[in-house]
Amino acid sequence: MSPAQLRAAVAGQPISHSRSPLLHSTAYALLGAPIDYGRIEAGAEAAPALAARLRSEAGWTGLSATMPLKQALLAEMDELSETARLLGAMNTVVVSRDADGVRLTGHNTDVEGIVLALRAAAGLRAEQSALVLGGGGTAASALAALAQLGFRRVTVAVRTPERAAALVELGAELGLAVDVTSLTSVTRLSAPGAVVSALPPGAADASAEAVASIAGTGVPLLDVAYDPWPSPLAAAWGRAGGTPVHGLAMLVYQAIAQIELFTGDPRARQASVVAALCDAADITPAGAPL
Repeated sequence: MSPAQLRAAVAGQPISHSRSPLLHSTAYALLGAPIDYGRIEAGAEAAPALAARLRSEAGWTGLSATMPLKQALLAEMDELSETARLLGAMNTVVVSRDADGVRLTGHNTDVEGIVLALRAAAGLRAEQSALVLGGGGTAASALAALAQLGFRRVTVAVRTPERAAALVELGAELGLAVDVTSLTSVTRLSAPGAVVSALPPGAADASAEAVASIAGTGVPLLDVAYDPWPSPLAAAWGRAGGTPVHGLAMLVYQAIAQIELFTGDPRARQASVVAALCDAADITPAGAPL
């Protein structure tokens, strides 16, 4: 690494499959940003050592955190963004330096990734209730995103409804009325104005046709489980007349927010950069496969 070279990386476990190095490197080349972006294999137990490394090694500008570090790194931060604090999860560490030393700030760009992916797909009907499948950390990010998009009511469909109390409480903080139901009961719901599946790969397969039975024409469904694509859920939603949105769209748009944080360069949001990252991910900016 040259004296002027900065470094960043994606960290988590497993990490070999991550598309983040391709996306970030593509953007840094376009922006002329001297950042070398790599991978770090690290489990939750490595969070303290990883934070110490960011503080002690020269050149670090940021870290992209994936599972299981989204919660594990929280305690290592000097500061959290309001969104990261509210959700109790972060996916971005910004490393800054001043006269007092190195400072680590945790951010959550997953929310913005969902907002921009759904907005680019169009077809949102915020006057209707939205539907979120799943009850984990990505579901929490989906609630925050849907609130930003103007929704006021969201139904959360989970395997075990009694475990979703935290999402109801989060919804109240976000100004959302959150109803909870089971995945087997989605056919009883009215047509949603948007859907986010925050379930892991394969977990939504058994519910695909049930969810598709309430699809509205052109209404977007973002399936964050992007491999393989289309998922049975996305395929069923498309057959029913809805608009499936590739999970890689969320990945691209949250990366763009990270890139701006790491570089301080607002050009990261230019249409040409967005198009280049989408092309690298083999999707259109609207989240359709190329």
